Amino acid sequence: MTDKFGREIDYLRVSVTDRCNLRCRYCMPEHGVDLRGHSEILRTEEILEICAAAVEMGVRKIRITGGEPLVRRGIIELCTEIAKLGVELAITTNGILLEQFAEPLKSAGVQRVNVSLDTLNPERFRTLTRGGELESVLRGIEAAKRAGLAPVKINCVLMRGVNDDEIDSFMALPDVQVRFIELMPIGESKARWSEQYYTLDPAKYTVIAPISHQFCSSCNRLRLTADGKLKPCLHSDEEYSIRGLHGDALKTTIQNAADAKPAAHDGLLTGSSSRREMNQIGG
Repeated sequence: MTDKFGREIDYLRVSVTDRCNLRCRYCMPEHGVDLRGHSEILRTEEILEICAAAVEMGVRKIRITGGEPLVRRGIIELCTEIAKLGVELAITTNGILLEQFAEPLKSAGVQRVNVSLDTLNPERFRTLTRGGELESVLRGIEAAKRAGLAPVKINCVLMRGVNDDEIDSFMALPDVQVRFIELMPIGESKARWSEQYYTLDPAKYTVIAPISHQFCSSCNRLRLTADGKLKPCLHSDEEYSIRGLHGDALKTTIQNAADAKPAAHDGLLTGSSSRREMNQIGG
């Protein structure tokens, strides 16, 4: 599947819930999120039908995200069924529940795991996550390595004056790949983005740099929200309702979403146009 610019779209990020067991300061509002009823969230069968249609159209990589995907009931069974589609299957998690889920995820067909972790300081972790315990994440990372969910990647959002003094500590973590992510002006981070934005030299570090080195020209992904919307771009407010569609209608809407991908996101320095918090879009 290609978009109107000829870019190959082969990557689907699937948010299976917008619930989370942490309230991270840069991606979730302080009051948490309004809980949705089960009827508002895609059922397992709906997710599988959408994924199967996307695979038929050329998607080869699927990443399970949230919110926090490991809080979704039946997550292992869902991963098992998606893996049967023959895709490269990965998951992004905050790691709190990873210790108990690492082996089942591997057995279900998940190949890789990304762990969102922005500090290695226990007190700072509790502050950033409004009460989380760092040790549970570190145990989860070790469990993922033992299970063979390789490579284990650490996603660290850089924030000036918050964690920019921990770069060397992250780089010293054994047997993981550390990726530093530029803070984006989206959701909760908009208000403090200008004072906390910080980046590194991509020649020296692995940096995901949507601000300083915009990579839209090579973007190959669509995002499926937990409530059944396809987002062509993380930072756009444009969404395509896909829930309840089947067969050709489903595939047509997937293609329409691909064709709606912009050449580049506009005005990101003044704030993302997306009306969703990051936990409602997926990491």
